[in-house]
Amino acid sequence: MSLNKLRKKIDALDRKLIYLLNLRAEETKKIGKIKIKTGKSIYVPEREVEVLSKISKYNQGPLKKSAIEAIYREVMSASLALEKPLKIAYLGPEASFSNLAAIKKFGSQVEYVNCNSIAEVFMEVEKGGSDYGVVPIENSIEGAVSHTLDVFVDSELKICSQIILEITHNLLANCPKNKITVVYSNPYVFGQCRIWLQKNLPNARLVDVSSTTRAAEIANKEKNSAAIASLLASKIYGLKVLATDIQDSLHNITRFLVIGRNSVNRTGNDKTSLLLSIKDHVGALYELLSPFRKYRINLTKIESRPSKKKAWDYYFFFDIAGHSEDEKVKKALKELESKSKSLKVLGSYPVGE
Repeated sequence: MSLNKLRKKIDALDRKLIYLLNLRAEETKKIGKIKIKTGKSIYVPEREVEVLSKISKYNQGPLKKSAIEAIYREVMSASLALEKPLKIAYLGPEASFSNLAAIKKFGSQVEYVNCNSIAEVFMEVEKGGSDYGVVPIENSIEGAVSHTLDVFVDSELKICSQIILEITHNLLANCPKNKITVVYSNPYVFGQCRIWLQKNLPNARLVDVSSTTRAAEIANKEKNSAAIASLLASKIYGLKVLATDIQDSLHNITRFLVIGRNSVNRTGNDKTSLLLSIKDHVGALYELLSPFRKYRINLTKIESRPSKKKAWDYYFFFDIAGHSEDEKVKKALKELESKSKSLKVLGSYPVGE
C-alpha cells in the first residue's frame, strides 16, 4: 500500500477517534450532573483504577501499556474538567516535583494552584479553595517528609490516592560547569546528589532554597550560579542542561499523597494510613502491634514523630495493607482503639502503582 493511501486510512481512523471521544465526553457530562446533584466527589480514585485496569486488558498492542495509560490520563483529565472545573493545590512553585506529580495524576486539563508550604496546601483544600491537594510523604533515599506527617495531626482531610514519581535531578545553568561557584536547590535534593556534587563540584557553595523551581529562578538571574532542578524548570526559566540524572541512586522515587475531604471506597488492592498515640507504659508499642499480627495484616510502614505537646510524647504513623472496611482491618482497628490513647484513620486508598 502506498504512503498516501496509508495516510488516508489514518485520517479516517482519526475522524472515528474524535467522534468516539466526543461521544464519551457527552456521557461524562451526564455523569458529572448526577455527581453534583447527589453531592458525590467528581474525582473518584477507585473508578480511576478500574478504568486503567480495563484499558490495560483491552490493549493488544503494538502500543505499550504506559503509552495507553498516558493517553487515557489526558482523556480522564478532560472528562473531569467537563464534569466540574477542578482545582488542585500543590507545593509550588510551577515545575516543582509536587507539580509534576499532580500533573501525572490529574493531567493538563484541570486548574493548578501553587502553595508556599505543605500546611498551605492542606489549608487550601480545607477551606474549599481547591478540591484536592498533592503533598510529598516520603522519598526512597531521604525517608519521610516530616512536615506532611505533622500537619496530618490536626487536619481532618483524608488521603484519597497516592502518586509514585521517579525523581531525576539535573544540573541547570547558563555558564560552563567550571565557572559555577554556587548551587541552589532544596535540601532534600542536595541529600540525594551528595556523591555527584562532591566529585564534580567540590568547591561550589551549596545554598538551600524552598524548592527546585526557586533554585532555577535564582540561577537564571545570578552570574556563575546553577540549580539542581527538573527538565521542565530548565524550559520555564531558560537554563541550559549541563548534566542529567545526577542523583546518587538510580532508584530515586518519591511518594506523594492526594488529600481531599471525602473517603474512598474499596478496590480490592488498597492500603490504609493510621495515626496513633500510645499509652505511656512498658510494652505499649508492642501491644499496639499485636492486632496486626493477630489478623495477619501486613504493616508496610511505621514512623514516629514528637507530639510537640509534651516531652518524650510521640505519635506513630502506620501504613497497612487493606481497606478500613475490610473485615479483618475493622477488627484490628477496634482492638487498636482500646490499646491506644487516640486512633485516627487518615484514609484508605488504592495502591495503584
